[in-house]
Order: sequence, then structure tokens, then C-alpha cells
Amino acid sequence: MIDIQDLRQRPDAYKDAAKKKNIKVDIDAFLKLDEEHRSLIKEVEEMRAQKNAVSKAVPQMKGDEKKKAIADMKKLDVTLKENEVQLQEVESRWNDIQLRLPVVPLPQVPVGKDESENVEAYRKGDLPTFDFEPRDHVTLGEGLDILDIERGVKIAGARSYYLKGDGAWLEMALLQFTLDHLRKKGWTQFTPPYLASYECFMGTGFFPGGDQANIYAVGEQLEKEGPVTPDNLYLIGTSEVTVASYHMGETLPLEQLPKRYAGYSPCFRREAGTYGKDTKGLYRIHQFQKIEQVVLCKADVNEGLKMFEEIRTNAEEVLQALKLPYRVLTICTGDLGKGKLIQNDIETWMPSRNAYGETHSCSYLGDFQARRLNIKYVDTDGKKKFVHTLNNTCIASPRILIPILEIYQNADGSVTVPEVLRPYMGGKERIVRGGSLGA
Repeated sequence: MIDIQDLRQRPDAYKDAAKKKNIKVDIDAFLKLDEEHRSLIKEVEEMRAQKNAVSKAVPQMKGDEKKKAIADMKKLDVTLKENEVQLQEVESRWNDIQLRLPVVPLPQVPVGKDESENVEAYRKGDLPTFDFEPRDHVTLGEGLDILDIERGVKIAGARSYYLKGDGAWLEMALLQFTLDHLRKKGWTQFTPPYLASYECFMGTGFFPGGDQANIYAVGEQLEKEGPVTPDNLYLIGTSEVTVASYHMGETLPLEQLPKRYAGYSPCFRREAGTYGKDTKGLYRIHQFQKIEQVVLCKADVNEGLKMFEEIRTNAEEVLQALKLPYRVLTICTGDLGKGKLIQNDIETWMPSRNAYGETHSCSYLGDFQARRLNIKYVDTDGKKKFVHTLNNTCIASPRILIPILEIYQNADGSVTVPEVLRPYMGGKERIVRGGSLGA
């Protein structure tokens, strides 16, 4: 949600933002609706005040004066009810369109029509070379008996999988290493709810909009063999939803900011609209594990950008510790989304794709989410302001297992365990088929 007063003062900036972000919303039509909304509020409030004044005066009246006042009040009451109905209808449309309005991106965001025009900022790490024919992560995982896609599909349908044995152990080691990395820096770890209400998804900007199609809605069966009905709960696709909503409706003291939260959770995505795309392996699946950084800070863009650098750096440090080559992209306006001021994606090298693949996303949203969630703080002047929010994937698995398995593979089909993960795997140095739980 945006600052309506700012929109009224500089509508051209929001028209330009909508155009550059490819968001179909009529700013002029909304401003006209906004004027109608304000006019109706004024009329209704004036009529209510008039009705109250007459109601108080009538008991003191007598005769024809009283009869006329009562008759006039009845007419006023009819008109008032009509205007209240009209106001309710206009306010519903006014609120709905507000949820679809884009924020104005920061000046440094590159202008582009879609993801093909995202700009590479820099690369880190050397690409691997092999003196043998490298295998992809599916061949490696199945050969080592640590990945079973066939049985995953049998149980839960396409884009499902099992990690087993050392594969499951490797994933847990990776997640624990990342949590320890953040904990040492003072981040507060969360295990949040995996279900959230519509209000939380709306508050974080996922509803209403195109991403709504990727969220699993949860229903409950009220009677034996009866109909399944929705219960206003949805499976999260990121712990951003429930961690950012943690302070919903609260006003925080300035001295408590910034809040640095690390949410660990399973995540669920329907992957609607991706039929036939990335169907093989672990790149695009319905269930995954993620550690999401969520920040609440004061409403200052300079501080927000410092936090933006901090959370992206945290993710880069994990990749550097794992010795995985990656690149950082600055996301262009056409791929940015309505609520974001600026975004960086991190892509990690995946040999089987012969390309970098997206593994992390880092976003600064200003007060977009805080306005929707009603999260404020009290500044040094005693005034209430909306906080600014940021979020970043610190690690997401099993997608990150693609570069780990493929880059650390050996000619015999075994996989070397990254050195930083060995303490979390009992000192194990290599994953081999039928390997023991020890080193």
C-alpha cells in the first residue's frame, strides 16, 4: 500500500512507475475515485452531524415546528442511508485499487521490460572445470541413493521428491550452518507458522495479484464425506509472510529498531504457469526449505539501503563459504513487482544448465508492507511512522543442492562434502553410495 497523499501530490511519478513495472492500473481513474470518496465522506459526516443536532433539538420543540423537524429528519435519514450505501460501494473499490498501486522504484533501478533486461552487477568465484564427463544432480543423487524423484512423484505428483540418507543430512547441515552464520551476527531465529490468514498474505503484498495463483489454499472437511470448505488459511511460500506479520498492528519503540529476524520454514508453491518448464530435477518444485532474512527498520532510505547491502552480503558470505561461484543481478523495473523499491537476485553456477540459476532474492520495500500490516514506530519527535521492511533468502534448499552436488562431484560419482559443512555431518568428507553415517 502506498502513501495516498504522495500519490495526490505527484501522480505522474506513479503513472511512470506503473508503466515501467508493467502494472495495469489507471492512476487518473483512481484519483477521480479518490475525490468522490473524499466528497462522500464529507457529505455523510455533515449529514450525520445535522441529524444529531436535530435529534437533540426536537425534544425542546413544540407544535408545527416539531412536526416539521421530525419530517425533515426522516427525509434526511433516507438520503443519509442512500449516501452511506454509496460510500460503502465507493470505499470498497477505493480500497481494492489501493492494494494494486505500485510504489515508485528508486532512481538507480534500471529500466527494462522484463527479466531479460535485468543487469548483471558483478560475479564472484571461478567456474569449475572437469577432467571427466560431469553428471547432473539427478544422475548424481539417484546414483548415490540420496535422491528419489520417482517415488516422490508417486506419492505427491509432479515436482515432488524425496531426499534420503546423506542427501537429507546434507540439507540439514546446510540449513544449520546458515542459521549459525546469522545467529553469530545477532539475528533472532524464528520457526514461524507455516499457515497464514488472507490478511497476512495481503499485508505482505502477495494478495491480491498474480502471485496468488502460486499459493495453496487450505480447506477443512466439516462433515464426514461432506464438502471441503475454505477456512481462510494458506500455506506460506516464504516465511516472509509470517515473520513480517509478527508485529502486525503494533507500534514499536525506536530503540528496538532495526529488527533482524531469520525465519526457517518449509515453503510451498503451486508453480502455476510453469507447465513444461524446469520439470526435471530439483530446480522448480512444490515444497522446499528456506531461511529468510526479514528486517524492520526506521523510515529512512539511507538506512534501508544499508540494511539491503547487509542482508545480501549475509547470503553472499554463505555462498563464499561453500565456495560456489555466483553472480548478482540488479532487477529491472519490468521484473520488479509492485511493492519493491529495489531488488537484487543472486544466481549460482549450475554446470548441468551451463548457466547461473536463481538461488536468492533480496528486496527493499520501503513502507509498502508496513502500511498494509499497520506496523509503526515512534520517532525522536514522538511522531508515529511506518517502519520500512526488507527481506532476503539466505539459503533455499533443495535448489542450492544443484550446484553443490554438481560442482563437488568426483569422477567415480561420489560427492565431496563442502569443508564448512563437515562439522555438521560428523566429519564426513565424501558422500558415496551406501555410505555410513560416519566420516
